[in-house]
Amino acid sequence: MSLAALFLDHLKVRQAYAERAMAAHDCECLVIGSGAPFTYFADDQDAPFNTVPHFRHYCPLTGPHHLLKLQPGLKPLLVRYAPEDFWYEQQPLGTPFWLEGFDLVEVPSVEAAWAALGSPARAAYIGTGDPARAVGMEVNPAGLTAFLDWGRSYKTAYEIRCLEEATARGARGHAAGRRAFLAGASELEIHYAFMQGAECLEFELAFPSIVALDEKGATLHYENKRGVRNGRTLLLDCGARTRGYASDITRVTTSPACDPRFTALVAGMERNQKELAAAVAPGLPFGDLHHQSHLKLAALLQEHGILDADPGQAVELGLTRPFYPHGLGHLLGIQVHDVAGKLAGPDGSFAPPPARHPTLRTTRKLEPGLVVTIEPGCYFIPMLLRPFRENGLGRHFNWKLIDELSPLGGIRIEDDVLVTATGGRNLTREHLPD
Repeated sequence: MSLAALFLDHLKVRQAYAERAMAAHDCECLVIGSGAPFTYFADDQDAPFNTVPHFRHYCPLTGPHHLLKLQPGLKPLLVRYAPEDFWYEQQPLGTPFWLEGFDLVEVPSVEAAWAALGSPARAAYIGTGDPARAVGMEVNPAGLTAFLDWGRSYKTAYEIRCLEEATARGARGHAAGRRAFLAGASELEIHYAFMQGAECLEFELAFPSIVALDEKGATLHYENKRGVRNGRTLLLDCGARTRGYASDITRVTTSPACDPRFTALVAGMERNQKELAAAVAPGLPFGDLHHQSHLKLAALLQEHGILDADPGQAVELGLTRPFYPHGLGHLLGIQVHDVAGKLAGPDGSFAPPPARHPTLRTTRKLEPGLVVTIEPGCYFIPMLLRPFRENGLGRHFNWKLIDELSPLGGIRIEDDVLVTATGGRNLTREHLPD
């Protein structure tokens, strides 16, 4: 099916859901703004602009100050802010694939954009809200926003197409980054290689890239870019975007100079990650899969002589937590850490993570249409391991081996997986098998 046809079907589904949201929250009109530029404090430079995710969910148009008006039974009204400007290039709209879905009005100013909406009664607004408050709209009502967040969890065929293309771009970037690493490149050079492979600019990345050589792989969100070369290990966590939808992929590569014990540990984590991704299925609580990832890690650490404890005992005693302090994954879509991961339903009720796994970002039961990341980890983080050196559980740890492997940082392997009616479809491995 063509991209235009997929989008029109997507918009029809989204508009029907918006009408349900309005009916449930006593609202006759929903206005969504694309956002406004943010200027750094005491400066005249704008921060990189990100479209309001709810706007992007209905329309791929980029840029600030656009407005979308949704009313039951009516074609969506898109108000496009199109100023005449000689400071910045203003691209003509042309005839994008999505245009047929909207009644389009183009305006030269922010004031004209708001005037084009008319005076809708009982209207709610989602976005950056000062102008909306000035005309009496209810801004970002919690119940309505939660209802819309819940709906964003379930991906349409159009959204899946966008995620597939973002994954393919991210996979090309990862392949380029891996080649650069094996040629002895620095973290900064690997970062540039990823962007060149993914054919994107810095602001088009799904998130700030994590390019970590050796011990820096133990910093989960490491964002510096050192000039050090010829690393023994590379943890590369990068993603790209297509039409606003993100991929999120992590791979660990070892060089021939790496300690073979660490290389073997990476191979074991690769096996564990593939098994966990293959276990994705509708009806499975994500927390149960996360618990399985801890049991698998405990077995791997026992196999490699790092922990001396039965896997069940190790997880019960919390021995795997210092090696694996984050959750197994998160929802993925327009936002990398997408919304509604801890909602129990469209009413906004909260589903907290269990006490034994407090860092879970997703507490949902898996359902068809959800896209989740599967990203188990194993790290050597001194600050998390230190308490175990000093308490009665330290006898279960092989501290000599841990100290020898710690300079190599850590391991995280991450794929993006679509939940289907019959199981899981690994979007990442279709483009990046290893």
